[in-house]
Amino acid sequence: MALQRLSLRVRQTINHARSLHSTVFCQQQEALVDHSYPDQFSIFRSPEHDPACHTENHAGQFYTVPASHIRTVFPHGLPPRFQEQIKTFNEACVMIRPPALEVISYLKQTNFNKPAQRYVFYGTSGSGKTLSLCHTIHFCYTQGWLVLHIPDAHRWVKNCKELHQSSFKSARFDQPLQATEWLRCFKITNEHFLSKIKTKHRYVWTKREFTEEGSLLGELVDQGISRVKSSSDVVGAVMKELRLQSGQSDAAFRLLQRIRLHGPLHPVSVSNYSEKEFESCYLYYIDRHWLQHPQSRTEDGKKELIFLSNRNPWMLEKICAFL
Repeated sequence: MALQRLSLRVRQTINHARSLHSTVFCQQQEALVDHSYPDQFSIFRSPEHDPACHTENHAGQFYTVPASHIRTVFPHGLPPRFQEQIKTFNEACVMIRPPALEVISYLKQTNFNKPAQRYVFYGTSGSGKTLSLCHTIHFCYTQGWLVLHIPDAHRWVKNCKELHQSSFKSARFDQPLQATEWLRCFKITNEHFLSKIKTKHRYVWTKREFTEEGSLLGELVDQGISRVKSSSDVVGAVMKELRLQSGQSDAAFRLLQRIRLHGPLHPVSVSNYSEKEFESCYLYYIDRHWLQHPQSRTEDGKKELIFLSNRNPWMLEKICAFL
């Protein structure tokens, strides 16, 4: 079976420094589970919610992503079932796993004077690649990076809702609806950068509409949002500007380019849950009352869940939804 792959691309400008920003700790409720698990609260929940401070000591524990960050950092890109889980549990908790910790450690040690670094999470379906990437994206966001997020590049060429012949190149076809939606999400995530970055080129959209060189990036983005016909070309212009400026010494931003696609880069394996990770997830589901069936809280019930799911995160969540 071909392995699904997720990749991200990282760039940083030289003259820029950001302090680490700690997120607000969310209040946590005491776990209401079987007394056979002592100190369960300290087992599956991490006291550290700043991804920049996560270490191997926190591996296998859940940390809480503030609701404000979910709205800002992930206006798109979260798995649909995880979005439903957030609504059901009334909180967004992501497990701290070794693959994300590995990439975060690479990002902290990267020499950004060298060419851009590229990493790929790979593994079987449902092993947790997307959430490992989301953990990494959250880290970059808290460090003040500009996030260029394309949740699934494959969807841009599959099941297209509306196509128009490109005004830029007749051999190409635009997808204005998807382009407009992407620009809205990009604006939400990177609002504070749009008034700082200026364009290096002049762009002509129609005989009467154009964006002058030296305009704010926010003006370029708004052009695509307000003029749907130009939205696809604006997406290309935004990516062009960020690509050109991210490697310059006078640019005041670091760029995280996150794209879901197929193709090997710097490989980081994402496997099914370890015994510790399964135990942590099991206790979290009990704490959230996700496991209602009495047998699911017994040792035999837990062994059956391990057998049926093979410790696959997606399969475990799916099975537990019916219990």
